[in-house]
Formats: sequence, structure tokens, C-alpha cells
Amino acid sequence: MSMEDLVATSAPDLTRDVPRRTRMPGNMPRDLVETLPLGIAEVDADGIVRRVNAQACALMGCSAEQLEGRSIFDETHADDRPADSDQFRRQVAGEIDSYTIENRLRRADGRHVWVSTTSSSVRDAQGRLLYAIRVQHDIDDRKRAEEQLARRVEELAAVYRLSARLQHATTLPQVYEPALEAIIRALRCERASILLLDDSDAMRFVAWRGLSGSYRNAVDGHSPWAPGTQDPQPIWISDLAHAELPDTLRQAVRAEGIGALGFIPISEGGRLLGKFMAYFDAPHTFSDAEIDVALAIARHLGLAVARIQAETARSAAERAAHQFAAIVEWSDDAIISKDLDGVITSWNRGAERLFGYEAAEAVGRPITMLIPPERLDEEPGILARVRRGEPTEHYETVRRRKDGSLVDVALTVSPMRDSRGKIIGASKIARDITERKDAEAKLRESERRLQDLIAAIPAAIYTTDAQGRITFFNQSAVELAGRTPVIGVDEWCVTWKLYQPDGTPLPHDECPLAIALKEGRAVRDAEAIAERPDGTRVPFMPYATPLRDGTGRIVGAINMLIDVSERKQAETQQRMLLNELNHRVKNNMQMLQSLLHSASKQTGSQEAKRVLAEAGGRIAAIAAAQRVLYATSDATRCDAEELLAAVCNTAQQSFRPDIEIVRERASGVLGNDAAVPLALILNELLTNAAKHGVGDRPGTIRVGLAREADAALLYVEDDGPGFDLQAVRNRASGLRLVEGLSRQLRGRFEVTRAPASRCSVRF
Repeated sequence: MSMEDLVATSAPDLTRDVPRRTRMPGNMPRDLVETLPLGIAEVDADGIVRRVNAQACALMGCSAEQLEGRSIFDETHADDRPADSDQFRRQVAGEIDSYTIENRLRRADGRHVWVSTTSSSVRDAQGRLLYAIRVQHDIDDRKRAEEQLARRVEELAAVYRLSARLQHATTLPQVYEPALEAIIRALRCERASILLLDDSDAMRFVAWRGLSGSYRNAVDGHSPWAPGTQDPQPIWISDLAHAELPDTLRQAVRAEGIGALGFIPISEGGRLLGKFMAYFDAPHTFSDAEIDVALAIARHLGLAVARIQAETARSAAERAAHQFAAIVEWSDDAIISKDLDGVITSWNRGAERLFGYEAAEAVGRPITMLIPPERLDEEPGILARVRRGEPTEHYETVRRRKDGSLVDVALTVSPMRDSRGKIIGASKIARDITERKDAEAKLRESERRLQDLIAAIPAAIYTTDAQGRITFFNQSAVELAGRTPVIGVDEWCVTWKLYQPDGTPLPHDECPLAIALKEGRAVRDAEAIAERPDGTRVPFMPYATPLRDGTGRIVGAINMLIDVSERKQAETQQRMLLNELNHRVKNNMQMLQSLLHSASKQTGSQEAKRVLAEAGGRIAAIAAAQRVLYATSDATRCDAEELLAAVCNTAQQSFRPDIEIVRERASGVLGNDAAVPLALILNELLTNAAKHGVGDRPGTIRVGLAREADAALLYVEDDGPGFDLQAVRNRASGLRLVEGLSRQLRGRFEVTRAPASRCSVRF
């Protein structure tokens, strides 16, 4: 059968099934087949194209040679291929004679076109399929119109559903979810977000879908419109890869995988409220229809957000008004309002308690009913200030109660305005300050008594503020300083010049009171010298103490200066006496040592020489202790380190050069009653260690005076073999002396032999 015959049989009705086993009579010229506005193809049972007409070639955008020999399914869209293939399989199997299907074909330029394909069977007398005639009608315009229509219907449905849901929204979170759903559904974007202006006019994320936390943090606060922009317009970026963006924003968008986006302002009455964002993963061209639907969504959002924000503000205002009314009504202060003629218009419970009038008695009467006759001239001035819009704050005066008694009050008067800003009256707050006035009077009396007391104290006393400026001083301070300080001008000290005890200048901002203020601590045990303007100098001891308020904050300081001139003179006299005593004792000690040394030379007895040498060593130890005691201003105690050093140095002079005394540093002070016994004990133990511990060989003697929890420990160590105290006690007079002196100190003498030979006294 020729192509013309096939066309002739199928031309009358291309969409109707061809009857089985029916020979199709008629003949259609080939020229007519080529000119038909339908694509026609002859296809074998394997789906291979055998012949096509010119319209089929035009539909596919290629030549007959390119189409013939290829499968009909090669250029069928992957989504449409299974349905077409299944129908064709049934047609070849003889289950159906024809079928019609709408599918997409890929043209040579890569574009897909929609076609309506009717596949009709041509069979032999036995019913076997010889080939199929596929007639294709271009329906691309219709399909795209249908898609556009469906898209518009979908967009309208999304906007309608959003509008319906927003009508019932009473909170902003109830707005966000339907809005995000409408944005994604209507614009067919992959992700979306909503941002609103906060109190600082910054755009903040309030709802989103599909956005990472890092992206939100990076772009939070960004807005393409300046705050206060009127009628902001949307911004569309079709391809972010080529958009001009700040580097930080570009990096954030790239990391999030966004290809295109839209900034759509949310506004109401031209006022910018926020924006919503539509994100596309790939570059996207925004159509006019998409822009229209985005603006429609934004308008609905703006109306809903503005409505809820206004409702929220109104509710807050109502709550505030109710709270304010409750505060006014139940306030302890009297709160009164009056018109510009001074007539009372409102009266709260506090006013009832303070003035004794019920509200019904007061409202409508002139405010002057509360003013004593001698103070009536105050009211015209107050009303004049109100009419000028000027408040009167913390005005203390006296008012009259219903029973005629007077009460001290503090008044605050403020103008009241109507909704147009016109002044219509005044609100007045009156607070009873009777107790405060009484307290202030008592405080003034207390301060007066305190000043009288301080003035009577025979010591210089002054106070400063937190910055060190003088705020008060007594007469004794004037006498010590030799001048009258200037309150509020003089700083840190009332004196003219200051010096350290050694005579070096002491800046005023480094004096004890300055230290007390700067470091927040009391300063004790300090000394300084004040120079008067006449050049005389006064040594004194300051007692600077910071003053704090109830919260612990430093508000000033007080200082007492004790003149120690007489004490210094007494110390000087005492020092002279001690020096004289030390000189005489030292001379006597030296004379005694000379006598012992002379006696040792004259005697021929070795035992006598030994006894005389031991006595000389003991006298030298006592002399060393005396030097340390009388070298201080207080002869009742001495420094432990100085005593230890003096005795060790004295003993070292009598030892061989190859015997070394190593002394651990001591700390603390020793009383006079302990110093001399300890010096004698130490001398005996050093002598014993040098004679019996070191012996004839070079050696080291270790000495220490250590403090313990409730005692002290004096010890002498050497590397000798040591000794048994019980075995040598009866024949060693020096050790018996050590034991006796230890008992005098209420101490205990001990001897140990490991790890080194040690003699110790714990006292």
C-alpha cells in the first residue's frame, strides 16, 4: 500500500479508530499529503519511523533523513514515554487498533513542543500489523496557555487561601506560616522568609523555610531600603552569580546555594514594615504575573501585620491605661487634676487620705480650698506656667487639710493636653513630706551635736567628699595645720606641706587619706610631718577612714591627725638613755672580757684556760644580744633575724677559718627575756658543734630559728656522729647550762642523731 493510500484512508477522520481488517479505499495525491498541516509518519511494529511528511519534519525542526530510521520514542519526553510506549505495545499486540495521546517531543534545537498524537493501525487480511500511521497535531500553544491558566489559578488560589487565613489571625505567628506557604506555592520558589523591622529599624528574621542558621546570622538586619522609605519597590535578582552585591552578602548567598531571589517590601499606607524573600536554587526570570502575585501577597501581609501590630499596641495601651488608672487610684500620693481655671476635676484615694476630703466634696471646687491664706499667691504662678506648657517639678510648700491642720507637701504639676495637643488643664501630685521634714530637722540637730563633739575633741579632725575635697574641719585641725583650710577647694589634707618621716616631700594626692579613698581601706600605723606656713614642722599620725553609704559606695572620708611631737621628744630622750646604757654595758663587757683573757694568759692550768675561754665566749654572746637589743628604740624586744646573725657572727670569729656557719633566715620578734637566754644557748650549741661535731676537719654548722604553730624552734646541726644526751649530761657543763636556760624559756631541749646530728630547743 502506498503512502497516498494510507493518507486517503485516514484523512477523513484522523482521531477515529480505523476498523480492523478493513481495506482503506481511496487515493490521496502525495502533494496533498505534503501540504497537510499535520505531521504524518509511517512507523513499523518496532516503532521505527519509515516515512514522514514535510510537516512532521517542520514540527521536529529537522530533515526526513534525520527522522527516518529512528525510534518514535527517542525524542519523546522522559515523563511521557512510558504511557506512549505502553499504548503502542498494546496496538502492536492487536489489543487496540488506535489511540490518541498528548505528549512532548524534543526538537532539534532542544526545545520541547506539545503534540496530540493519533496512532492508527494498518493490518493485513489476517489482522497482523503492517505499520502504524502516527498523525501529530501541534498543540504547544494550547498547552502553554493551559499551563499559564493553571498557574494563574494556582496563584489566585494561594492568594485567596492566604487572605482567608489572615482574616482569622490574631497574632503575628499565625500570619507567618500561611504567608510562607502562599509565597512558595504562588511563586514556585524553593525557599522563603519573612523579616520585620524591630524597634531599632533593623530587618530581623521572624519566619523562614529551608534557610540555614549561618545564612540567617550573616544577613540578619540587611535591607535594600533605608528606614522610613515611602512606597518601597520590590527588587528582583535573576542571576546572583552576576549580581553586584557586597562581599559578605555575596559569600553568604553563594554558601547557601541560592541562584535567584526577590526582595518584596511589606508595607501599609506607604510605610515600610518589613519584607519577604523568595529564593530560587537556579537562575530565574521573574515574569510580570509573578511580580503581580508577589505584590498581592505583600499587600495582604502588610494589612495583616499592621492590623495585628495596631491591635497589639491598642491592647498594650489599654492595659497601660488600666494599670495607670489603678496606680493613680491606689497611689499613696495625692493625685489631682484641675482645669485652667483651677477647678478640681479628679481626686484619688491618696488625696482623700492626705487632705481629708471625699472625692464628691472636692471635685468641682477650686484648688485654692487647699491653700493657706498666706500662700494664695502661689496658685496664679502655677497656672501661668501650666498655660505655657511648663511643668513645675518638686515644689515644696504647705497645704491645708479639711480639719484646718497644715501639712508639708512636695508638689509636681504637669500640663494636660487633649488629643490635638491643646493644654486643657494640669495634673498635680502632692506627697506628704512631714516625716522627711522631721527627719531632716533631727538630722540637722544630730549633725550639729556631732560637730560640737568633734570640735571638743583635742585632735585635728576633718572630712572630705569622694573626690578628696575638704567638707569639714575642727579648730584643732586649724591649730595643727597653722592655717584655715578652704572648704570645697583644699584637697586631701588640711596641711600646707607634707613630708615623709625621713624628710622627703610627700605629695598631697599620695597622703594617707588619698590612699584611703583610692583603695577603699582604712590607713593605720602611718606617720608624716606637716609643715606650717611659718616653717615649723609637726610630726603626726593619721587615721584615715573611707565613708560609705548604705550600698557600700564610697561617699567621702574622715581623717584624724594625732600630734606626736611630745612622743617623738620622749623617744629621742629614751634613745639617748639607751645609747648611754648600751655604751656603759658594752664597756663593762669589754673590760670583763679583757680580764678573762688576761687571767687565761697568766694561768698555767689547761682546765682553767678552758673554763676562762668558755666564760669569754658566753660574755661575747651576751654582748652580741645586748647590741641588738639596744640598737632599737624599744629595748623590750628585738628582731629574731638580727639576734641570730649577731650571735653567729660573734661565734664565727672564734672558730677556725675552715668551719663555716650556714644560717637559715629567721622571722618575727623576740622579747628581751628570751633574747639573752637564746643567745647563750646558741653560743653553747655552736661551740659544742665546732668542738665535737666538726672536730679537727673542715665542716659546716647549720643554724635556724623557725616559727611553728604555737611555738618556736632553735636548732644547730652538724655532720658529726652526734652524742647521747643521757650519757654526757653529767660531765658536760655546757649542756647542763643549755637545759637550764631552756627551762627558763619554758622550753624543751632535744638531741637527735639522724639524719644529722641536731641539738634543738622548742620554746
